[in-house]
Amino acid sequence: MDSQPSWTHVHEQNRKAWDRLVDRRNRFARPASDQDCHDPLAAVDGLGWLGGNIEGKELLCLAAGGGRQSAIYASAGARVTVVDISPGMLELDREVARERRLDIHVVEASMDDLRGLTPQSFDIAIHPVSTCYVPDVVKVFQQVARVLKGGGIYISQHKSPVSLQATIKPGDGGYVIQSPYYSKQAVPKVSGTSLREEGCLEFVHRWEEIIGGMCRCGFVIEDLVEPMHAKPESPRGEFGHRAQFIAPYLRIKARRREQAVTPSSDSNHGELWLPQ
Repeated sequence: MDSQPSWTHVHEQNRKAWDRLVDRRNRFARPASDQDCHDPLAAVDGLGWLGGNIEGKELLCLAAGGGRQSAIYASAGARVTVVDISPGMLELDREVARERRLDIHVVEASMDDLRGLTPQSFDIAIHPVSTCYVPDVVKVFQQVARVLKGGGIYISQHKSPVSLQATIKPGDGGYVIQSPYYSKQAVPKVSGTSLREEGCLEFVHRWEEIIGGMCRCGFVIEDLVEPMHAKPESPRGEFGHRAQFIAPYLRIKARRREQAVTPSSDSNHGELWLPQ
């Protein structure tokens, strides 16, 4: 089995890549619009997972810089802390907060190292697509479990494993599996495609690591959906075309258990814990 690249190398490369992507205002660096903030929960909670009212809730927007997520949830009345590894993405949050006169707390940190946040201080954690940018997704779940209150809600979205494994087949515009399922190495870099974020290091996380890892870190999964992005009219190789065959994302609603869980004794899983 191959070994993971170093934590420092991965985080530094992805920090620089996201700072560059800010200038292009890609789909993740897209500040909230007037429409988003007019009816904020309609923009982000179509499934009703948040219960229709988050007024006064302590809410963590994790790896969610870019000026959209933080502004929407703050407009809905939550007390928002946004954490991101990219200073450039966080600057967009500061700009939007100033423009809309919102009180948003900004923290520069990696999603798998939240030591600067107080344990059990959040009611809700919102985590857009981003776990693919760290080698070990279980470390992320451990950190979220540490900062969420008992009974707190964790809503996260992930790139599906097969979506990261797949690539365009040369010649006919079809899709093939390229990256190994059990590899700890980053998937091959790409450029000039809407399917991936150029310059970022991304990692395949197995279903067992995502679903099982979340459960072992003290969460109960309450719902799971695969958002539909298929567009038959899209050209071959584009995001909407490929989504007809490969579901790009999974979105999970989980709740942190009230009590601590016992660390796993299975050496394949490592030490998993949840603080009292």
